[in-house]
Amino acid sequence: MKITSAEFIESIYDLRTLPSSVLSEFVFVGRSNVGKSSLINKICNKKNLAKIGSVPGKTKQLNYFLINEKFYLVDLPGYGYAKVPEQIRAGWRKLVEDYISERQNVKVVFVMIDSRNEPTYLDELMINWLEYYEIPFAIVLTKADKISANKMEKQIYRVSKLVKNDSLCIDYIPFSIFTGQGKNEILNIIEEYLNKPSQKS
Repeated sequence: MKITSAEFIESIYDLRTLPSSVLSEFVFVGRSNVGKSSLINKICNKKNLAKIGSVPGKTKQLNYFLINEKFYLVDLPGYGYAKVPEQIRAGWRKLVEDYISERQNVKVVFVMIDSRNEPTYLDELMINWLEYYEIPFAIVLTKADKISANKMEKQIYRVSKLVKNDSLCIDYIPFSIFTGQGKNEILNIIEEYLNKPSQKS
């Protein structure tokens, strides 16, 4: 797949204002500061399409990007940033789970995990949600240029232990915004699932 056009559409703070469920949606989620905005900019070849927050954990909304006038990329709020009050973190998690559970045209969720760090309870919870709601997902291991191939292999093994339903996990993708590693794999998954019917009833 080649992305020829990409534009920011809107930020959603309330699920009642979501765009009508016509176009397919491909979703990016992960801990604050995992690199979601940088990844979206990289795969779309637009440096400032997704704004990179100066303060991790600041983003509270779902950000929608229209791609090739055919589908959306959706950047979900980051989770788990320690300096954010627990009440706010809980609200963000509810927003994310409600979106995942209710949105009918989500095709794939890309769960982003920093390859240098141990996966967290919140990463495991996100994977559990996706399995519960039977949504296909791929795990993207960011900052792949920062570790060796051997360490990446070990990290993929650790992360794979969080997955209970292998039939829903499409792939484990090492990704680097600097080398471009993993970009084509992500685009290939989007292309493959773009015209597939949603697994949700």
